Amino acid sequence: MLMHSVRTHRSADAFPRTEHLAYKIAQVAADPVAVPAEIEAMVINRMIDNAAVSAASVLRRPVTTARRQALAHRARPGATVFGVDGSYSAEWAAWANGVAVRELDYHDTFLAADYSHPGDNIPPLVAVAQQLGVRGADLIRGLATAYEIQIDLAKGICLHEHRIDHVAHL
Repeated sequence: MLMHSVRTHRSADAFPRTEHLAYKIAQVAADPVAVPAEIEAMVINRMIDNAAVSAASVLRRPVTTARRQALAHRARPGATVFGVDGSYSAEWAAWANGVAVRELDYHDTFLAADYSHPGDNIPPLVAVAQQLGVRGADLIRGLATAYEIQIDLAKGICLHEHRIDHVAHL
């Protein structure tokens, strides 16, 4: 495993793109490593968990509000909004579906020195995959990568030490 030293930089600082955190994350995402069967099964279980949690919150006010916002953004190609027919922009589908998953705060939690909800990555990645027509295997690989990165960030950067809430890992 490669260990990367990460620090903040001022906006005016010039430093190589290859040293940007986003670039390093993209390198992990682009690495064509195979997803083991047990990881694939776990990703599928996490997707089912997210769907169940979103179904439980479908009538709550924040969820209905986010869904109404998304419905104003039809798109072809696009992504689905939970519980609604049609195709909507990936950004707005991710928003509405993410609110539905997050509203009850019942989905997966990773606990370490800091903690996070790596399942928060599922709605946006599913929406982008739908809009781009990505294969299921590629979506699973992307979700496995998202989990790996978010868990490594939670283990490597303890935000609580700095009185920052864990959602900043997103």
